[in-house]
Amino acid sequence: MVYVELRYPVIGATVPSDHGYAMFSAISRVIPEAHNADWLSLETGLVNSRARLRIRVPQDRVPLILKLAGRRLGLSGHRVRLGAPQISLLRPSPSVYARCVTIKNRTEPESFLDAVARKLDEMGVRGEPEIGPRRAFHIGKRLIVGFALKIHDLSDEGSIAIQERGMGKHRNIGCGFFVPVTGSRKMYAR
Repeated sequence: MVYVELRYPVIGATVPSDHGYAMFSAISRVIPEAHNADWLSLETGLVNSRARLRIRVPQDRVPLILKLAGRRLGLSGHRVRLGAPQISLLRPSPSVYARCVTIKNRTEPESFLDAVARKLDEMGVRGEPEIGPRRAFHIGKRLIVGFALKIHDLSDEGSIAIQERGMGKHRNIGCGFFVPVTGSRKMYAR
């Protein structure tokens, strides 16, 4: 199954920094099929005037996700409008980065890295994980904890597999969404 990425320009006022759940809820109101979808992943880092909402889906789901073009979405009291998306294939990179990866009951760096190694093995992917800063956000009243994560030394196939499948929980609200990184130097000091 081929996955593609849709990048929607986001037009509007500022949005709360912790807006992943609000974005997913707004998308689910427009596209009810997205609510329980395991095929949908979002990157929700809307931080500046050139912000893009990135959505990854299997190629056959593109017509469904195109319903978002031109729509106004409410995000926790903030209104934004999505423009027409650019659609592209995923591109391999020797290193990929996710702003936040969450793995159930893995809130300490050592146990988190052990779980990441197991997940890479389950995917049949060889790579060197590098943990970044701890991240926390809310889903309702629940506090969710994860870590930034970069994975180095990937084959082209491994890079695409991680970008397609993501890693961990909450991919529909912005976690476990890996993007290609240029260069392969270490990101975080030990």
